[in-house]
Amino acid sequence: MAISDLRTALAKNLSTIKGLRVVETLPDLVNPPMAMIAIDKVAYNKQNARSMAEYTFKVMVVLGRVSERTAQQNMDVLLAPGAGSIKYAIESDKTLSGNAFDVFVAETGAIGSVSVNAIDYYSAEFSVQVFAS
Repeated sequence: MAISDLRTALAKNLSTIKGLRVVETLPDLVNPPMAMIAIDKVAYNKQNARSMAEYTFKVMVVLGRVSERTAQQNMDVLLAPGAGSIKYAIESDKTLSGNAFDVFVAETGAIGSVSVNAIDYYSAEFSVQVFAS
């Protein structure tokens, strides 16, 4: 299993959200609505045999200009824990196509404005924990 396999599987799960573009790496250009997947950290030796690691991914979602009311309304749906949300999509396949033991969205932070190329977008960052060997 490679980290790229985990990213690909996360992207596959996120692609179930209608209208959301998903990229497995950080792009040069942002084209909202978009979800971008990046590895944040890796914690090793998470099991007695030291064979499991905990991978933390950051999924940044950029929806539209901050001034757009629809961007804020759409973010409400993506933040809620039910159907149509980032959490629901990511956790829809807990094994990430057989590459992981478990995956879950731990928290959401940095909800608000992010400036990209002098444009302020409404965004949120989701922390995703993956346990795999």
